[in-house]
Amino acid sequence: MRRRQVLAALAGLALLPAAAPIPARRIVALDWGLAETLIAIGQPPVGVPETRTYADWVISPALPTGTADVGLRVEPNLEILQQLAPDLILTIAEHETIRPLLERIAPVLSLPIYGPQGTPYTVAQAATRRLGAVTGRTAEAEALILRAEETMASARARLAASADARPVIVASFLDRRHVRIYARQGLFDAVLQRIGLANAWHGPTNAWGFATVGLEALAEMPEARLVLLEPLPRETARTFRDSPLWNNLPMVRDGRVLRLPPVLMFGTLPAAMRFCTLLTDALTGESGHG
Repeated sequence: MRRRQVLAALAGLALLPAAAPIPARRIVALDWGLAETLIAIGQPPVGVPETRTYADWVISPALPTGTADVGLRVEPNLEILQQLAPDLILTIAEHETIRPLLERIAPVLSLPIYGPQGTPYTVAQAATRRLGAVTGRTAEAEALILRAEETMASARARLAASADARPVIVASFLDRRHVRIYARQGLFDAVLQRIGLANAWHGPTNAWGFATVGLEALAEMPEARLVLLEPLPRETARTFRDSPLWNNLPMVRDGRVLRLPPVLMFGTLPAAMRFCTLLTDALTGESGHG
């Protein structure tokens, strides 16, 4: 009789709704892309690695005042993490080797954006929804996804009215003679597809969506428009002034080189929107976005 009562009670419990998980509030994001997503949905992280460098490379969204610097992106300071007492640590694939150490401090959620699992844009959409769920900000997450789609659609409409449909090279200088070109499997390439622009680079890229090439590779795409991302290494001033190779590139001779303020090339939806807006404004002759 008692056994039947226990079984009946357990069966009744099974019919009850599962308790809602407690939303994470003190989150450390060891990836800048995940950090910018948290900020965009209104749940900024309490700790981020290399906060000063974030300010130089990400720009917007800015880290709130008081965000703790937890050390290097791939080697966070475990003592600082312990002191912050987070209830969740966000990581990407590069942190798997230190995951056991991080799990001694707090639960770990890995949300890699770049890799074989899909395009960075669509993966970033899924990560946004996951972050909305764990922070109790599902509405804000959906609003961010919608805002990104609206940004892309608006840019596509503006660019459709432009007479210049040249393919685009999106690149950043590594040193005087080498550039990193962003293309297939990258966030910027996904944005170009959404706004109706062709990427001039059809060569191979790595898992992060870029290829490292010499300046001479740019000569193989003579009809393209070159979009350079800042910050530029100091030594590139000599390249622009003295390099015959650079100054004889068709896009340089014809004035088809644009420079954009920094954008997080390995970011998520906020970076995609920032890149989209800066590029569209530059191509249509508008400004006002820093």
